[in-house]
Amino acid sequence: MNFASIRIITADVARLAGFYERATGTAATWANDDFAELKGPAVTLAIGSTRTVALFAAGSAEPAANRSVIIEFEVDDVEGVHEKLTDVEVVQEPTTMPWGNRSLLVRDPDGNLVNFFRRATTAAASPARPTS
Repeated sequence: MNFASIRIITADVARLAGFYERATGTAATWANDDFAELKGPAVTLAIGSTRTVALFAAGSAEPAANRSVIIEFEVDDVEGVHEKLTDVEVVQEPTTMPWGNRSLLVRDPDGNLVNFFRRATTAAASPARPTS
């Protein structure tokens, strides 16, 4: 199995794609006005309009309703991302977490929680695995 993408359903594809383009420095690839993708080396962030939901199952997804998923991006410069994102809700300013990662937590324009982090220590880069 290959983890291919995460898709966010939104009422405004252009606004949300613009946020992620600015935040990540990656240009979106547009299939049409209802669908854009930001492709990274490991996974793709897909952004689909509410009109695409009916193609799967009408009413199965709704925009701006997520409160359980954190979208995470590993970045080289957490503070640099913070400086670019002056117009979004900052949930947590850049902070070094107890496990060593430097983290910035924001909400995208639809309210989805997004973590921009960098591994700040050797221990964070190579977490210990439980032994059995």
